[in-house]
Amino acid sequence: MRLVSFLRPDGTMGCGRLDGETVAELAVPGMRALLASGLVASTAVNREWALADLTLLPPVPYPGKIMCIGLNYAAHIAEMGRTSAAHPAVFTRWSDTLVADGAPLVIPRESTMLDYEGELAVVIGRSGRRIPAERAFDHVAGYTVFNDASVRDWQNHASQFTPGKNFPGTAGCGPALVTADEVGDPAALQVQTRLNGELVQDQPVSDLIHAIPALIAYLSSFTELRTGDIIATGTPSGVGHGRKPPVYLAHGDVVSVSIGLLGTLTNPVVAEG
Repeated sequence: MRLVSFLRPDGTMGCGRLDGETVAELAVPGMRALLASGLVASTAVNREWALADLTLLPPVPYPGKIMCIGLNYAAHIAEMGRTSAAHPAVFTRWSDTLVADGAPLVIPRESTMLDYEGELAVVIGRSGRRIPAERAFDHVAGYTVFNDASVRDWQNHASQFTPGKNFPGTAGCGPALVTADEVGDPAALQVQTRLNGELVQDQPVSDLIHAIPALIAYLSSFTELRTGDIIATGTPSGVGHGRKPPVYLAHGDVVSVSIGLLGTLTNPVVAEG
């Protein structure tokens, strides 16, 4: 099942099942309520919409937590001149950094070093704390496509990534949340990023150093993972910052991240102001 959040033509928010170019609006207050119901509310339909009549939002608008994992592919660690660690490198994003499929990524006035980072994102369905790795998938509602773009100079001001990851409008998420039952084994998925049509990242999720069950177990050790929370699992090699010479996003560029049956997240790039 493919689930989307959207703005209706009158500007109010809804969520529904995506079927091609049609959206069945569901009789729930929003995506988190739908996920909290265990998706049992997904059969009650308010009305049908043409997708073209709606404005997509990130699949989970304003998630409570966005937990991001850095340096989780060996080839990416090498291109960034870093070393591998025993534990995941964790940082957080704020919800106002997210934009939906089709919405622009924004190069902030303070930098010219915005860089793409295509990733697989996990969406939590059932809340939990201290979740054993062997039960981790019981807490996963589904998956979506993520572009964890980095403002590289601000990211490297200090050892903490926070400033470079939290400028508004610098992360893409969507277009849909694809439920776990439809995805099957997420390790079989392939992350591919294209910049202006050119393939720049291409790596299987199976190459993750810290796999999804281990990430859920680790994160839930120090914080409760709650319904609608997002875990961005890390980006493969091929980022612009690691190229010689470096390649950063410019006004007018288009970035697309494709992950198999999850679909393609496409965002134009604009300079702020």
